Amino acid sequence: MAPVSFTHNSKAVCVMDASGSLGSTLVERLLHKGYTVHAAVQSHGELQCFEGEHYDNKKLRVFHSDPLDYHSIMDALKGCSGLFYSFEPSSDQPTYDEFMAEVEVRAAHNVLEACARTDTIDKVVFTSSATAVIWRDDRNTMSSDIDERHWSDINLCRKFKLWHALSKTLAEKTAWALAMDRGVNMVSINGGFLMAPPHLTIKNPYLKGAAEMYEDGVFVTVDLNFIVDSHICIFENVSSYGRYLCFNHVISCNKDATKLAHILLPPSEACSPERLEDTRVYQQRISNKKLNKLMVDFES
Repeated sequence: MAPVSFTHNSKAVCVMDASGSLGSTLVERLLHKGYTVHAAVQSHGELQCFEGEHYDNKKLRVFHSDPLDYHSIMDALKGCSGLFYSFEPSSDQPTYDEFMAEVEVRAAHNVLEACARTDTIDKVVFTSSATAVIWRDDRNTMSSDIDERHWSDINLCRKFKLWHALSKTLAEKTAWALAMDRGVNMVSINGGFLMAPPHLTIKNPYLKGAAEMYEDGVFVTVDLNFIVDSHICIFENVSSYGRYLCFNHVISCNKDATKLAHILLPPSEACSPERLEDTRVYQQRISNKKLNKLMVDFES
């Protein structure tokens, strides 16, 4: 079998939005691997998080880049061979609603259009969510596990006000349509619930419908280090393609659910007597085999 080919890490790459837990950790890891990194953050206040000794690195450049401002995206991408893109709601609109879907779609369109007009971009790693995969009417009657070939049903998301799922599904579909139309080499990562601050709150919009996800065997979580490694692996591996479901744990029994509740809720609400007596184990109905196969060749 021929060895897997990886891209060389001496090139410049852009991380947008670089201020969240995923983005900032990606910046750190990429610098450690020898990349020149353009860290693009949305607000001027967030520029400060890349100051100080920890980030005293000649290979780091920090940009103010609003995903709704096309020219600021172009500035951040200049000279870069790759983009790691994830959408973080702005601080003045931190929660998801129907309006947020429009904002996220516009942002995805702007970013992919900018990549199409940038001669140096070889690959885009687009961070989406497992919520863009799992919300389907037929998920309990499917003969095979849910995987990255599946998409969440937009009408179902609207009906049950699953705004996070709606936003992620519409934005990712917009990105794919533009990437295919404009010939941009894009790969998407559909991550589970991210087990890292500031995401660890019961108000996180990903968790809308958590009970249904749990009972259907599709409530998946992902550790920060695992999803960061996955992003870099998918970027560096020239054979990566399409979508990748990314998770490393499935919440499938009472022990798992209680442990997560203790993290997300105050102690008084985290555990009820009924919950302690529940011994059911729900069958996993979601697969990440495609990513696991790719990660075998990746040295963290």
